[in-house]
Amino acid sequence: MTANTNERERLLELAQAGGVSLASLSDMIGRNPSYLQQFIRKGSPRKLEEQDRRTLASFFGVDESELGGPDTRIAEKSYARSSRAPVRADWVDVPRLDIGASAGPGALPDAEVPFDAFRFSKRWLTEQGLEGAQLSAITVEGDSMEPLLRDGDEILVDRAPRPFRDGVHVVRLGDTLMVKRVASQGAGRLALLSQNLAYPPVEVSADEVEIIGRVVWKGGRI
Repeated sequence: MTANTNERERLLELAQAGGVSLASLSDMIGRNPSYLQQFIRKGSPRKLEEQDRRTLASFFGVDESELGGPDTRIAEKSYARSSRAPVRADWVDVPRLDIGASAGPGALPDAEVPFDAFRFSKRWLTEQGLEGAQLSAITVEGDSMEPLLRDGDEILVDRAPRPFRDGVHVVRLGDTLMVKRVASQGAGRLALLSQNLAYPPVEVSADEVEIIGRVVWKGGRI
């Protein structure tokens, strides 16, 4: 069995254990819905790109080596044995906002006063492709995005102005903030899609909905 086969089997195992579809994972890394399906079933691409591998490993809470990357634990052990003082890291404080995305009236995140903050290293943000991002952390409420996002998960929302592309976004429809998968339907229409199939799609005019920001990371209890 080749190393690449092990990586594919491990990714499929993690997805099945977490109840997450390969299409959802493909979207999370900014790829077309069949990308990871083709990687696992057909071996195309031959290996995951570094950024995609890092994002998936972070999502599942595993070492990159399980998905074909270098074993970062070796570097960590080597660092632990070193007697040199650690290099000072630069950090970014990301405000945690007392907002729930999916239910209840919600103001724009810019109008909210943070009650706390997450601290991320600038290097990590750059590695995740989030250099220059305008990040806020809010809480997911409800089960409409399960299993991708669960009730109580905290998500990072990038509010930096960027060209729209399909993906998971926090949106405001009327007086309600929601986290949904947003897909262009053409002719000025958008579909607001729930991950949980118990919730039907909602199609709206693009001028009816305000896209607050793109969901770029999640954290929650296992």
